[in-house]
Formats: sequence, structure tokens, C-alpha cells
Amino acid sequence: MPNWAFDYLLLPLGIYLARMTDVSIGTVRIILISRERKILAAMLGFIEVLLWLIVITQIMRNLSNVLCYIAYAGGFATGTFLGMVVEEKLALGHSLIRIIVPEKGEEIVQNLAQAGYRTTTLEAQGARGPVKVILSLLRRKEIPVVLGILKNTAPGAFYTIENARKTSDPELWKTSGQEGESFARILWRRQSRIRK
Repeated sequence: MPNWAFDYLLLPLGIYLARMTDVSIGTVRIILISRERKILAAMLGFIEVLLWLIVITQIMRNLSNVLCYIAYAGGFATGTFLGMVVEEKLALGHSLIRIIVPEKGEEIVQNLAQAGYRTTTLEAQGARGPVKVILSLLRRKEIPVVLGILKNTAPGAFYTIENARKTSDPELWKTSGQEGESFARILWRRQSRIRK
């Protein structure tokens, strides 16, 4: 292989791919830290820094190669985007959905309960009169299902969704009649031991 092919094709491509991978890992790692997934975040941090060291070593050896700089910046931009897409697909953690409606509150609660979601309802006063505030804690990957129920029941309902870092109820997603210990309880017990 001629030197120019390595210097101007393979090396920039390698830098681009490695930088894209390490930034994607870094984006997911930061999100895992916010979700208190310590061990997985630490392992990803190791891989991220190792890749970064390999890339920066190649950059320093080829300071006169402008394509390496472009590949580095392009890999960073692509990695940021890709990391966000990966995290969105993984849908880690829990979310709190807050639904505010002037009417059909009981119907929304009933439909959510039939689908297996717990709710808490509050009576409140809005700018245009009394409203119901419905709160429900759910897995992030279940948000589209809940929004589908909401759209079918009350299409004009106002809602907000926010991340919930943890819950005090390890039994939250235990299926009724399930034999043995729930997966949620096992995780809860393990996290409690780690925090002590």
C-alpha cells in the first residue's frame, strides 16, 4: 500500500471511526452516571479513554496532516449525535409523566390502570378553572404506550415528562401472581448494599 493511501485515506478514516466510537461511549457514560449505573459507567469510561489515547497519539504523530484534524472533529460531531440516538433507543431509567386535564381525568386514570400503570390524581386550579393532575411513574421505554393511551382518551391533554432518578418502591413493576422474587427487588437490594 502506498504511503499516501495510508496517510490520506486509512489514517483519517481510522481517527474518524475511533473518535466517533469514543464520543458515543462518552455520551452514554454521562447518561449512565446520571442514572447511577456506576459499574457500567466506569467500564465504558475505561474504553472511552483508551480509544481517545490511541486517537490523540496518531494526531500528534501526524501534525502536518490536515485531514486528521477534520476526521477528529467529524468523529466528535458524529459520536455526539450517535451517542444520543443509542441512549434514546436503550431508554434507560424511569420517567414521571404529569398530565393536566380539565375533563376526562377519571377516564384517563381508568385506561392507564387497565394498561397496568399506577397513577396518583390531584385536584388543582388552572387559569381557566378546576383541573385534574394525573401523575404516573413508568419506565422510559413505556412512554410511547402511555402517550398513545392519552392521545386516544384525551387528544388535547397537556402533559410533561421528566426523568426520575430512582423510586422508593422496589415492587413497582412486580407482576401479580409472579413466583419468586421480582427482578426489581433484587436490583433494589443490590443497590442498597452498594450505597451502604
